[in-house]
Amino acid sequence: MAQEKVYLAAPLFSLAEKRLNEELARNLEDNGFCVFLPQRDGMEFAEERSITPSRRAQLIYELDVQKVEEADIVIAVLDGRVPDEGVCVEIAIAAEQRRITGRQKLILGLKTDTRMLLDEAELNPMIMGCLDSLFRTFADVLVHIRKATV
Repeated sequence: MAQEKVYLAAPLFSLAEKRLNEELARNLEDNGFCVFLPQRDGMEFAEERSITPSRRAQLIYELDVQKVEEADIVIAVLDGRVPDEGVCVEIAIAAEQRRITGRQKLILGLKTDTRMLLDEAELNPMIMGCLDSLFRTFADVLVHIRKATV
């Protein structure tokens, strides 16, 4: 069986966010998945100084879209009262690609944060509509993807 490709969509701007992302990626890799982690594998923090900020932004966008499209599984970290806007775009790209192509792609949310948008809704319905499932723990995400990829 080919190694499943995972795109880990997560905020990557604070030390705590980066550490969580690294831990999640390492755990996935230890479980046999091939992980694209933008903060580690992408253009986000490339040291290339010869390109303009607008060109760098375009390169980030292009690479991340490509990697979302190549992924078999997209896992989105949705912590915070309002999820990171980049993460929301990444899951929307994955959902739209799946809708247009009919390609099976698992799109999972991880929300360990107990804050909610509304009393009756964990997340905005547009975000929930992109997800196959939403989980509270990473252990539950792993159990789900192991079952889904057998």
